[in-house]
Amino acid sequence: MDSIVREDILKLLLAMLLGGLIGAEREYRSKSAGLRTTILICVGSTLFTIVSRRFGSDDRIAANIVNGIGFLGAGIIFRQETMVKGLTTAATIWAMAAIGMAIGGGFYDIAVGGFIVIGSTLLLLHRLAARIGRINQSREYRIVTTFKNKTLTHYEKQFEEFGLHSERLSQQRIGNDIIGNWKVNGSEKAHERCIKRLLNDPEVKEFGF
Repeated sequence: MDSIVREDILKLLLAMLLGGLIGAEREYRSKSAGLRTTILICVGSTLFTIVSRRFGSDDRIAANIVNGIGFLGAGIIFRQETMVKGLTTAATIWAMAAIGMAIGGGFYDIAVGGFIVIGSTLLLLHRLAARIGRINQSREYRIVTTFKNKTLTHYEKQFEEFGLHSERLSQQRIGNDIIGNWKVNGSEKAHERCIKRLLNDPEVKEFGF
């Protein structure tokens, strides 16, 4: 077997290994781009880079890989209620494509170094990110109560009482009911205490949070 062919096969196997390890982490967390998807992205990027080197058109095909992965990543990102989901997974497949390109180009030190950084970010910083998220969370509150010739400002005072900062979004009256919507920021514990009171408030007909 030709040495170049043997090296290219080893490149594809290395891409499969590194892509599989990162994909296993995504699969474990039940993300949309899991084991097989991440492997295919990494191996595919490696394969495109190998082929582009043989054609002698590295820059053009490399640019197309970046554009293609960007299109694929955009399909993973979606909005769920007040949150945007899929950003980390989209960034992961984008980074895995870069690792695949590095492997295909024969830059093994960069590929392994990138893999270590990406893997460490996903594994070690997950708990840190969750802890930061508990310190300050942004939620949207929706309260429906009976209209009694007064606004809903007393609920804003309740938010302040629990150490939450609120931003009024909209208020409307429908029949005998008045509906208020707020964007509320604060710690997870503060949200939980405030939510507990509102859930037990007999004047609140509906409460979304």
